[in-house]
Amino acid sequence: MNVQQAAWRARTLPPVEKLPSGLISVPVPIPDNPLRYTLTYLVPGDDGLLVVDPGWNSDLGWTALQAGLATAGATTADVTGIVVTHVHPDHHGLTGRLRDASGAWVAMHPAERATLVRDRDADPSRALGNWLRALHVPEEEVAGLLGTFGADVDRHFAPLADADVLLEDDDLVPFHGRRLRVVWTPGHTPGHICLLDTDARVLLTGDHLLPRISPNIGLQLSGDDPLGRYLDSLGKVAAHDGCEALPAHEYRFDGIAARAAELTGHHRQRCAEIAACVERLGSPTIWELTAALTWSRPWEQIGPMRVAAVAETAAHVELLIRSGELARDESARLVSGALCGPGH
Repeated sequence: MNVQQAAWRARTLPPVEKLPSGLISVPVPIPDNPLRYTLTYLVPGDDGLLVVDPGWNSDLGWTALQAGLATAGATTADVTGIVVTHVHPDHHGLTGRLRDASGAWVAMHPAERATLVRDRDADPSRALGNWLRALHVPEEEVAGLLGTFGADVDRHFAPLADADVLLEDDDLVPFHGRRLRVVWTPGHTPGHICLLDTDARVLLTGDHLLPRISPNIGLQLSGDDPLGRYLDSLGKVAAHDGCEALPAHEYRFDGIAARAAELTGHHRQRCAEIAACVERLGSPTIWELTAALTWSRPWEQIGPMRVAAVAETAAHVELLIRSGELARDESARLVSGALCGPGH
């Protein structure tokens, strides 16, 4: 058991730690969140430091990030580049503050930047409400979810730092002294990336691959097929099984291929449960289906996380529709694929 895993089990904050790969992990707290912290990684190079996923924007987080830099014998002035695996606020929230303090460039995948541009031009809570209605969430439920969740959406998904550098799949991060190769892993978000250091035999996995939990794979506001992309991406990272996984949450671990296979099995089982539930219910809406599924807590206790539950259910449904196992009838309700004729 490594130090990070021991701290996770003890429900304590792990220490800033210099890893055998030469990278330095810095836990940046996420206030009032069961994930507890983001593992930010400092990557020493010839011309300063690269910071991967600076973490949640709070004064507590900023102090923790500065303390991590100090442990590495550095300050914000030594940071020359910032790479974000994806733009969720627990990863990208502090990027703007760190960029302003250091003058560092900011890098992400083009598909991730596209979500920033789209969200900048929209009212986040209004977009969320319209998206929930499109998934047949009842109006009274939409109002309740926006009442408890909408303010957080507006606050934490406000315009975040834009990219100076765009990183495509298989690109090398423009950073002297360390060869970090981009592995595009869409699913959790459209432009999620992992970072591969073959010399150090580590893969920074962001939220794509975590040791205990499955990252939320939800149907995004832009639609598409996130679960199908995620499953394909799991196969992609399994090829790097000889590397240690350095995730952004929980703790580092070995066995990338086994964990990827475990997550693939989990989603296939979930698809089977959904298909069986649709057949049992007859012709449910996404909302009715979501409420009838098994969750880690009773449906009545899930609260505002029902938003994530609906999104995850919709992503599985999209995959099942594309495979022909489910279909939508004339009223956009879900039916087993065999029960709906051609053209639906």
